[in-house]
Amino acid sequence: MAQKLSLTERFRTSWRPRSTRRKLFDIVLVLLAGAGATIIGAWAFFELGGTRQRGGVDENYRYLMSVSEIEMMQDARRNPDQIDAQWMEQYVRLAALSRFYPVNARLITEAALHSRNPYAVDRMVAAAEMYMDDPEAYRTLAGEMNAMLKRQPQQPAVNVIPWMNTLEWSWLREAVIRDSAYINEAGRLSGVEPRLIAACLIGEQIRLFNSKREMVKKYLGPVKALSVQSQFSFGVNGVKLHTAQAVEQHLKDTASAFYMGRHYKDLLNFETDNHEEERYKRLVDYRNHLYSYLYTGCILHQTMLQWQRAGYDISDRPDILITLFNIGFEQSVPKPDPVCGGSHIDVDGHTYTFGAIGFDFYYSGELAGVFPFWRERFIVDNGIGLSEDEVEAIQDNMSDCRRPSMYDSTPKPERVDESRMGEMPATQAIAF
Repeated sequence: MAQKLSLTERFRTSWRPRSTRRKLFDIVLVLLAGAGATIIGAWAFFELGGTRQRGGVDENYRYLMSVSEIEMMQDARRNPDQIDAQWMEQYVRLAALSRFYPVNARLITEAALHSRNPYAVDRMVAAAEMYMDDPEAYRTLAGEMNAMLKRQPQQPAVNVIPWMNTLEWSWLREAVIRDSAYINEAGRLSGVEPRLIAACLIGEQIRLFNSKREMVKKYLGPVKALSVQSQFSFGVNGVKLHTAQAVEQHLKDTASAFYMGRHYKDLLNFETDNHEEERYKRLVDYRNHLYSYLYTGCILHQTMLQWQRAGYDISDRPDILITLFNIGFEQSVPKPDPVCGGSHIDVDGHTYTFGAIGFDFYYSGELAGVFPFWRERFIVDNGIGLSEDEVEAIQDNMSDCRRPSMYDSTPKPERVDESRMGEMPATQAIAF
């Protein structure tokens, strides 16, 4: 009786006689079969949930749910006073938090300001409380601070700066916002913080609003427009023609104490040979005020450089820069103890100086979203001049609006058709 062979011996017996080609074919076939089986097995394991981790419930889930359910602010249901009161409560909470976790207090403050929602602070602080070692200590301090705040009666909702409570300021504020694109562009081109340019504009316009009060109420107030001067001083910022001419000369004169550098030298290049007429048209353009703001930016930049080269840094003194803009190059004499001043302006029974009104606006926080504070108020010359295309783009900012003649010694206010006030361009203005 023949002996029965094992599986291994039978495989060896059948494998040896095979040709090399057949052996290679068999090996490949076995490998492919194994790969297919592995893929099918992995797919089945995945589909049957073999790779899923078993979920768990966070031990703080009830707290997390309560944080998410904190009421969010509905602006339509709260008046400005209520919203301000809510912000005050949040500032107290963040001040208390800063004594324990200053990093978190700073991060939450920045996030809350971006969200513009005081109720967002409630959620963020509540989320942070979950990880505090001693949340009661924080809550006690916040409660004590809030109680102290509430002991002080709420004062009437008025601005601490008197002239900002006037109707004229509410009109002017809207007009300045409408011109913000021109102001910001002028700041970029002249290397000057736009907020400084806006402060000069507001000083000049407040002066005009109050010297021509009845005319402003009748014409400018209803349409919230800026006034354009066209007689002794020119444009929305009241730049004199001889001052504008001096600005242009300083841009080209490398030996001047006012020289701004190569990058800025072609900023105010003319398109025509009639510089006098073109300069006038730039400044009294009713619809596009970019050139008015460009000249203002250059005056501020050039004056700062004059003082800096004399050894006095006034780049961080908006009150002095605005005063010097008002009094002109002739009276800009660098010295160690400059003072704020300029033209006297009467507003609603109070007397201010030009420099003080500009300073008030600059540090008031008004329109900070439109004219944010720069880390550095001036951008220094980078040594690279403007291209021809860049110069041409600046020159294109001239509209074909009707202007009073520069030789007319008695300009009259442009008559406004009150029935069409709503159709007037946003930057339409009246000449004084």
